[in-house]
Amino acid sequence: MTINCKGKLIDLYTPKVMGILNVTPDSFFDGGFYKDESKIINQVQKMLNDGATFIDVGAYSSKPNADEVSQEEELQRILPIIELLIKHFPEILISVDTFRAEVAKQSIAKGAAIVNDISAGHLDEHMMQTVASLQAPYIMMHMRGTPQTMQQQTNYDNILKDILFYFSERIASARALGIKDIILDPGFGFAKTLEQNFVLLNVLEGFEITDLPLLAGLSRKSMIYKTLVTSATEALNGTTALHMIALQKGASILRVHDVKEAVECITLYNKLN
Repeated sequence: MTINCKGKLIDLYTPKVMGILNVTPDSFFDGGFYKDESKIINQVQKMLNDGATFIDVGAYSSKPNADEVSQEEELQRILPIIELLIKHFPEILISVDTFRAEVAKQSIAKGAAIVNDISAGHLDEHMMQTVASLQAPYIMMHMRGTPQTMQQQTNYDNILKDILFYFSERIASARALGIKDIILDPGFGFAKTLEQNFVLLNVLEGFEITDLPLLAGLSRKSMIYKTLVTSATEALNGTTALHMIALQKGASILRVHDVKEAVECITLYNKLN
């Protein structure tokens, strides 16, 4: 199970870590923190030193009820960051977190390697065709509606079967266009209640039927800190606990704020296996 990132084959049989770099002012955990070049470079250097294989750069907050951001503003936020990171870390593998085809296109042109789309092509009809033309790996996430409306769309007959049906259609569309490398993200926290998130985690191994790599985005999310009656700031221990469960149930990539701890979790998981 490998993906081709800018000509480099990445083996996902051994789980990998994707470090999160939010350059938005309103992300739920680290919004507004990475505003100047030195902080950005230092944080990315730390994540790479700690063992991150990928760095996921996002310029549009997808938390529930997040403010709308224009395409122009998203481009103005994200492109200089990609240029900065490529300049300082020429071998870096950047994942661009966007649902807009034009943002994906310009980001890949600047040196990004992966497109991470929270909408799996539903919010921009040109996204899949663009990804196919770029021949970049494509992370498609399960979500209903938009970040502004998703929490009103949480009715499922069977959450695993419903999400698998969603992905079967999305995968078929992607394959028909020629997208080769697909990674699935079941979308913890997106159009799901707290209880549904735990049901989804409990049946995560069900996605093995797709024979595609699985990304788990659990880091410091509300399903953790609300259950523990704490805050995102205090949710690292709970995050690590759920990361181990996700690995045991088949996750190939952990998308995280805290790279060192996630890498340690994978090291222990590998030892266990």
